Amino acid sequence: MVPKVLYRVCYNDENADKDPVKKLLTSNLKIQPAILRDFCRHRVRGVDYPGIIPQEGHSVQGTFVTGLSDADIAHLDMFEGDEYSRKPVKVELPDGQYEAETYVYTWGDHHLEKTEWDFEEFCREKMHRWVGNSGEYREIDEAIAGNDPTGGRGVRKDSKEEVLKNAI
Repeated sequence: MVPKVLYRVCYNDENADKDPVKKLLTSNLKIQPAILRDFCRHRVRGVDYPGIIPQEGHSVQGTFVTGLSDADIAHLDMFEGDEYSRKPVKVELPDGQYEAETYVYTWGDHHLEKTEWDFEEFCREKMHRWVGNSGEYREIDEAIAGNDPTGGRGVRKDSKEEVLKNAI
């Protein structure tokens, strides 16, 4: 994940690493380049973001992030939604292999294009939609602000749906 998007998701500010107060939060993070073997990062049809799936003989260049808090991980889980599942993997760094978790695309190959997702194109042409103030982040922003009664464990649901489920 691009650091600016990570900061936006976890701290409601894509420039959190430059903000004097929020810098305390980001100072716990260590972000390093990493390689994930036997996975491929494909374009998801009709959207800006990728989906990674197991694919022997391929590799994904990404980032290995340490120092995430439980709240950071809850925000990331909320951001990724049910389209992805957090799975344990091994990643390669220059000094060896490490255990990690990554978000694997779960909605099926038919939603993925055959071509690989282009990170540079995303940064150049699309990232502006993923930082700043966007309705896409409403639930995460509310969780960060402390307005999420589930503590980041749930997602907003229609109250009628909740009542009906509770009545069953």
